Amino acid sequence: MIILRLFRIAVIALALSSLIAWSQQATLERSGETVPGVAWALGVLSLLFLVTAFATERTSRFESAVQKDLLWGLGTGGLLALLSRLPG
Repeated sequence: MIILRLFRIAVIALALSSLIAWSQQATLERSGETVPGVAWALGVLSLLFLVTAFATERTSRFESAVQKDLLWGLGTGGLLALLSRLPG
């Protein structure tokens, strides 16, 4: 069961990260620059998703595992997208 949860979280995180990268690339090609503040927005949203996922995991034993996995995946995917934007 844990393998299935990790797989769902990874798929959601990679899908979100890919969609954000694709969206940023499309914006860059269309207007020549990215929207200012996107990194901050991604960081805040990712943090909110991760805090919610942690709180849901600790307090709600009866919540759907898919809902918990979605929260973990969205938080992790946002952080992956944020890390991929760092100069390196």
